[in-house]
Amino acid sequence: MRNVTLRQLKIFEAVARHLSFSRAAEELHLTQPAVSMQVKSLEEAVGLPLTEQVGKKIHMTDAGNELAGHARRMAELLREADEALAAMKGLRGGKLNIGLVSSAKYFAPRLLTAFRTIYPDAELRLTVNNREEIVRQLADSEIDLAIMGRPPQEFVTVSEAFADNPLVFVAAPDHPLARLKRIDPKRLTEETFLIRETGSGTRAAMEAYLAEKGIAPTKTVEMTSSETIKQAVMAGMGIAFISERTIGLELATGNIASLSVVGTPVMRQWHVVHLAEKRLLPMPQAFRRFLLEESGRLIDTPSAQISAASGSSRARP
Repeated sequence: MRNVTLRQLKIFEAVARHLSFSRAAEELHLTQPAVSMQVKSLEEAVGLPLTEQVGKKIHMTDAGNELAGHARRMAELLREADEALAAMKGLRGGKLNIGLVSSAKYFAPRLLTAFRTIYPDAELRLTVNNREEIVRQLADSEIDLAIMGRPPQEFVTVSEAFADNPLVFVAAPDHPLARLKRIDPKRLTEETFLIRETGSGTRAAMEAYLAEKGIAPTKTVEMTSSETIKQAVMAGMGIAFISERTIGLELATGNIASLSVVGTPVMRQWHVVHLAEKRLLPMPQAFRRFLLEESGRLIDTPSAQISAASGSSRARP
């Protein structure tokens, strides 16, 4: 490895991330032959094949996956050094890489907008994905902070609650249960449940609640986003268990009804999470403090929730 260069590692990391020589070349403003040549030189230096091509697709070998992980960490260390030195020069800017589980997209933009009024020079990179992918990005240090409901247990993190996350059952306004008060949870047994994918924090909370009440759903439809579930609820496909923060607009306009099920809302919290071994640079640290100190004021009012939901709705094509 003594003859390996940082340039080669940077190029290889891009290839591993995109699983494509051409997309890596576009990102790095290089030609595809130049990228291929650098990866070939890296393989010669390492003494092992790092990629393999099956049809038109590029795959990482075991050695490639191992080296890609080290390359990502080295790139992160260089970024940390760059930002730490910039902070010592008294610069107000800095990069902030944040990962959001999909349910957080309904309120996080409001927080980020308020944060940017304090740090207008912050360079923001925002990723929205399902919980499994956000956990992976956190583990691989691809993001500085994650906003999620249920912190990962697979590795050691620092997790701090910054806002309540009430979870409720919802249905279409004309659903028979929507007219009832203090609904016995047993009444839900025969309903069709619209549920998130395995690994979702909302799904885990729903399953825990139903198990506690001795309820085993027999009819379920799995969906991969809260937005799809909301549309399905409004169409009358079934009932769902969802964060109240994601349905402010729909509740206000009467397109979705919150069911008065005994024992709900189930109260959980939103957390800001980072790797325990990761030293947060000034900008991520500033955003973490901002969440802990200011988020309640910004998102804990019905008007704020409706505004955030309305903004999300307008953003959809």
